[in-house]
Amino acid sequence: MGFMDEDYLLDSQAARDLYDAVADLPIIDPHNHVDLEEVVENEPWDDIWAVEGASDHYVWQLMRKRGVAEEKITGDASNRAKWNALAEVFPDFAGNPTYDWVHLDLKRRFGIEKPLNADTADEIWDETKAQLAEESMRPQQVLRDMDVEVLCSSDDPTDDLAYHERAAEEVEGVDVRPTWRPDRAMKVENAAWDEFVADLDDATDADVSTFAGFLEGLRETHDHFAEHGCLACDVGTGTTPVSKPVSESRAAAVYAKARRGDAPTEAEARDFKAFLLEFVGELNSEKDWVTQLHIGAVRDYREALYEDVGINAGGDVSTPDVNVVDDLDYFFDRFDGETETVLYVLDPTHYASATVVARAYPTVSIGPAWWFNDSPMGMANQLERVANVDLLANHAGMVSDSRKLVSYGSRFEMFRRTLASTVGEMVEQGRIPKANAERLVRHVAYRRPKELYGL
Repeated sequence: MGFMDEDYLLDSQAARDLYDAVADLPIIDPHNHVDLEEVVENEPWDDIWAVEGASDHYVWQLMRKRGVAEEKITGDASNRAKWNALAEVFPDFAGNPTYDWVHLDLKRRFGIEKPLNADTADEIWDETKAQLAEESMRPQQVLRDMDVEVLCSSDDPTDDLAYHERAAEEVEGVDVRPTWRPDRAMKVENAAWDEFVADLDDATDADVSTFAGFLEGLRETHDHFAEHGCLACDVGTGTTPVSKPVSESRAAAVYAKARRGDAPTEAEARDFKAFLLEFVGELNSEKDWVTQLHIGAVRDYREALYEDVGINAGGDVSTPDVNVVDDLDYFFDRFDGETETVLYVLDPTHYASATVVARAYPTVSIGPAWWFNDSPMGMANQLERVANVDLLANHAGMVSDSRKLVSYGSRFEMFRRTLASTVGEMVEQGRIPKANAERLVRHVAYRRPKELYGL
């Protein structure tokens, strides 16, 4: 098997045949962090660092691990200097999926077969710079070349969705939809929470001086997103997902306290979040939206990095200290059969509990291996567990979860190859007839997310 050749990640004839069945299916991407302004404005990228490194905190983290100075990662160094710094240490990324994705990007998008290292950095820079000047390498055409059929961004409720309106008119061949993400509304304990309330006041006609007005403002934004084709809601539960019955009067008291500038206690913040999570579930149920729960992220864990660079800089971690079963049982029961829920769990130890919960509730599904788990190993382990405990046919499919547009195709390719390899092994073991295996991988790779999200 050669480097990134046609057998990449495929270790049997059954796997190769199954991958052939899904390789050319369109991409349905229900969760990503696309820069929609970049897509709509459709301006050319200047260089390969702008494409591969400027927005990718996976790349940033690994560069730091190999001793690259921050100036050549997120600092003031030129893009050429940053690219050369990446190339110098890139061979040391081997084994990490970032190594795979960047090479897949170079191969699939630019036709470059050579590995990236200090010796090839200048040549790759020049080759890609020439290609990036062509119309065929502008963002909208790249999306079409990757055969992205549906693209769902993740958006704050107060977003006016102006770029989504333009996308509907100007981005041909790609169905671009927003996703409503009320995280800022729920984090009443954060110093910046009051900024969200002010933004909600500006964005809606609601009177946010009262809790009832605050809820009405959220509903107004929910309706606004629905008018723009939204089909899902993202909720980042962090390390303390909580669901339990909480009265509106209790939540209103916490709201009033926070609005006065008094910090809520931990118990008050949990009650506020529990009430809002149920409220959000009700809104989603009314519109038949999918509720996507992102569980277990510890944000801005590395304090010095947060202080120097800010959020989304690569300083987040996961923790096993989350009880999916106890903390979310009320939500699962409250919306049993009423709305679809997809679970993204960040720590792989949570798959044991998440999969048995999904098995118990027909409308709860396991989302793709997320963030630190979206490697061939992480995806294979998760797919095997879902297949053996729940149903692989009910897996939610793949998402790119990417801030880097050119990598959507690479991430989906890695998933589809891993899916083919995982199911191919079951064929080789005599567990599944080949025809049914092909039906299964096509379903998970394409039909299942279309059905789940009502596309």
